[in-house]
Amino acid sequence: MKAFAELLDSLSFQHGRNGKLALLQRYIRETPDPDRGWALAALTGDLSLRHAKPAMVRGLAMERVDETLFALSYDYVGDLAETVALIWPERPGANRIPSLSELIETVEATSKSELPALLTGWFDAMTATQRWATIKLITGALRIGVSARLEKTALARHAGIETDAVEEVWHAVEAPYGELLAWLDGTGERPDPSHSASFRPVMLAHPLDESELPSLDPAAYRAEWKWDGIRVQIVGEASRLRIYSRSGDEIGHTFPDLLDGLDLDATLDGELLVLRDSAVAPFADVQKRLNRKTVSAKLMASHPAHVRLYDILAEAGEDLRALPFDQRRSRLEQWVARTRPERMDLSAMVPFSCWDDLAQLRATETENGVEGLMLKLAGSAYAPGRPKGLWFKWKRDPALIDAVLMYAQRGHGKRNSIYSDYTFGVWRDSELVPVGKAYFGFTDEELQQIDKWVRDHTTERFGPVRAVERKLVLEVAFEGLQRSTRHKSGVAMRFPRISRIRWDKPAAEADVLTTLEAMLPN
Repeated sequence: MKAFAELLDSLSFQHGRNGKLALLQRYIRETPDPDRGWALAALTGDLSLRHAKPAMVRGLAMERVDETLFALSYDYVGDLAETVALIWPERPGANRIPSLSELIETVEATSKSELPALLTGWFDAMTATQRWATIKLITGALRIGVSARLEKTALARHAGIETDAVEEVWHAVEAPYGELLAWLDGTGERPDPSHSASFRPVMLAHPLDESELPSLDPAAYRAEWKWDGIRVQIVGEASRLRIYSRSGDEIGHTFPDLLDGLDLDATLDGELLVLRDSAVAPFADVQKRLNRKTVSAKLMASHPAHVRLYDILAEAGEDLRALPFDQRRSRLEQWVARTRPERMDLSAMVPFSCWDDLAQLRATETENGVEGLMLKLAGSAYAPGRPKGLWFKWKRDPALIDAVLMYAQRGHGKRNSIYSDYTFGVWRDSELVPVGKAYFGFTDEELQQIDKWVRDHTTERFGPVRAVERKLVLEVAFEGLQRSTRHKSGVAMRFPRISRIRWDKPAAEADVLTTLEAMLPN
């Protein structure tokens, strides 16, 4: 546990990608099994301990320190694990600190009623950093800027292979990944993914700079609409069916209606949408289906999942990724015509003869769910990553509004003492109503300026949130709007971010709600 705590602490203070990779590689190289495997599972979110909940940890701390002192400390620090770790009265020598694997196995084997005493004994013996890491681990709150892809890259560098080679076998193994690590160490065979319906690394597109269009031959590219859903990969292999997100996370349990009755021996790439009466619903409806451990029959009926297909990567054991796009498209059309899947359809190709024609279509298309266009080189193989010059996304220009800052909240990780999450609103008559929240789009210098402004203009405090004087105008960029019953304004933004700070603009001149309502899709 000591080495894992040091790793988490170092990762939390390391903001550079290469620095994080170096820390992960050293841990993988120096840590024995099964500790390193359990650490990998924890960092990727594949580890979930049943009984250890934040409320239990908070209750343990409240037994040791004054309630008011704890509340004030928690308000200042803004993070439960850090607060408990720092405020806990140390009792060195009270117990033995377990190894990482011993901690995980003991927590899993301990009943809910016995767990508080076990944790208390460990916390007494640990340093503040070790307590913090333990609380983060057992409550599943490891927000330290390490993605599953970054972890797989560290494993690949450890073995001297490509990251996609690790990606293709990842779902054929389970934590603590002994078989995988033995292969990467050179002491074991490569795990066999052939019967595990494994994920294939996705091919991504570059944002199109319109100045590039004159250098591209329109006859060499194919166009289709870019749909506002989530990228998924559906894999059927050896009687196993899986749905993956674009990052390789398995999400089939969230969309059982897509898999129900599906007979599939292929790997398909597409966009997951909610479809009603053949019309694409707003992205907010897709969000209601995401990140759920169980999905009710009522929700599946009211928010029916659908996949709009645009590529086929494998069929009947044959890997099709090396084929040019046009050939894969033909194979996909044949597969759809032959199988007629109930909850899937083809993403239609958009005919055009020149870029001006396509630009006009992009500007005038009004169908719900269309974000813009995709351009794909007709001869392109399906290459993982973001190869240059093969696929482009030509999104519509973002919408811009001027909104007034209403609330600010401290962030997480390196921003846990800075007000970096901003809720903003527009005018409805003489009242400001919130329309969105953003936490990026500004420079580090602008972040410091806004943080100081928030502290100087606070009117009320609600834990880590501050209400501020309604004076600061923010120009907000966003990709779209949808109606929302959760927001007082009745609207919700898609991908809002701070475009610039309007220090010069009076709050009274910010936008009004009717401006946003006019932007809503029909």
